[in-house]
Amino acid sequence: MDFQYFELETFQSLYERTVDFNLADSSVQCAAVSDLLSGGDPEKLASLPLYYPEVNGTRRLREEIAALYHPADAGNVLVTVGASQANSLICSTLLEPGDQVIVISPGYRQVWGLARNMGCLVRELQLRPEDHWRLDLDALEKLARPKTKMIAVVNPNNPTGTVLTENEMRGVVEICEKTGAWLHADEVYRETEQIGGPTPSFWGRYDNVIVTNSLSKAYGLAGLRIGWALAPYSMIEALWRRHEYAVIAAAGPSMMLAEIALNGAKRLALIQRQKDLTSEGRRILADWVREQKGRFSWEAPPATSIAFVRSHLSLSSVELADYIRKKVSVLVAPGAYLGTENYLRIAVGYSREKLEPALARIADAVSNLEFAQLLDSMKGHS
Repeated sequence: MDFQYFELETFQSLYERTVDFNLADSSVQCAAVSDLLSGGDPEKLASLPLYYPEVNGTRRLREEIAALYHPADAGNVLVTVGASQANSLICSTLLEPGDQVIVISPGYRQVWGLARNMGCLVRELQLRPEDHWRLDLDALEKLARPKTKMIAVVNPNNPTGTVLTENEMRGVVEICEKTGAWLHADEVYRETEQIGGPTPSFWGRYDNVIVTNSLSKAYGLAGLRIGWALAPYSMIEALWRRHEYAVIAAAGPSMMLAEIALNGAKRLALIQRQKDLTSEGRRILADWVREQKGRFSWEAPPATSIAFVRSHLSLSSVELADYIRKKVSVLVAPGAYLGTENYLRIAVGYSREKLEPALARIADAVSNLEFAQLLDSMKGHS
C-alpha cells in the first residue's frame, strides 16, 4: 500500500546524530534532569517503584495539567507519549477513509500525513508571507464543507511563529460550529511568546475541541516524552482505549519528573529559561541575517524558539539543506517538509557557543556554493 512518509521526521531521524550542529529541532536547548531536582526530589525519584504506572497518567500529573486550563479537571486529561502520540490518537479515533480534513500550511505535517495514510481527503489552507502568515478566515470558510470532519490548527504556528488573534480564533470556532467539524488545536508552543502574554487556549470555546500540548517546547523537556490531550470526558475515554493498544502508558519516571516540572516556581523557571535562550538566539540570528547580503531574510515572529528563514538562493529548500549538511555538518529543516518552499527552519533557542559557530558554517557553505555556481557559469560562457 502507498504510505506517506513523515518527511521532516525522517530527515531528522536519519541525520541529526551525524552532524556537528543540529539546528533542525523545534525546541530550545533542553534542560537536564539535575535542573529539575531539588530538596527531596532525588530520593523520591530513586525510590520510585517501576511497576506499570497509571495508564491514563498519574492523578497528580493530570491535576497539574488541568490547572493550566479553565474550566478543566483531571478527567479531561489523558497523558500521552509526547504530543505526537496525542495527535496520532486523535486521528485514529476521529477519522475514517473518505473524511475531509483541513490543515494549515506551512505547518507541522503530522496530521496531514496521518490523515492521508488513512485515506482522508486533506485540504490545505496556505498561509502567505506577504500576509505576514496571517490566517485567511474567508479562505478557511471556503475550504470547509458539511462533510469536513476535522480542522487542525497549530497555535502558535510551527514554523512561522505567528499567533492567532482573538478574532481569528473566534472565526475558526464559528466555522467549526457551522460544519460540525471537530477542532484539533495543537498548542505545544503556548508559553513561548516573546511578544505579549501567553497565547489563549482554544479550550472552553467549543464543545467539540481537542487540545494537545507537551513539555517539549515551552519547558525544554523533550526527552521526557510527556504530552497530553485535553478533551470532553467521552472523547478522553475513546482516546484512552486506543492509548492502551499503542503504548499502555507513559513512563513512570517521566511522569514523576513532569509532576515536578509543572509545580509552581519550577514551571515558571523553566519557561523563563526557554524565553531567555530564545531571546538571545533571535538577536544572534538577526545579526547573522543582516551580514548575509541578501542571501536570507527573516522577520522575528511573536512566538516559538524557531525561525522560518527565507532563502533567496537558487536551490530548493531540500537541496540547500542537504548541501549545508554535507558541506559543513549543520542540520537545518527544509521548508518543503513543512509545506512551503524556499524556506529553512532554524532552531535559535541554543547557547551562543552553539548557535554562532553553526551559523558561521552555514555562511561559509553558502559562500562556497555561490563561488562554485559562478565558476560553472563562467565555464558555460567560455
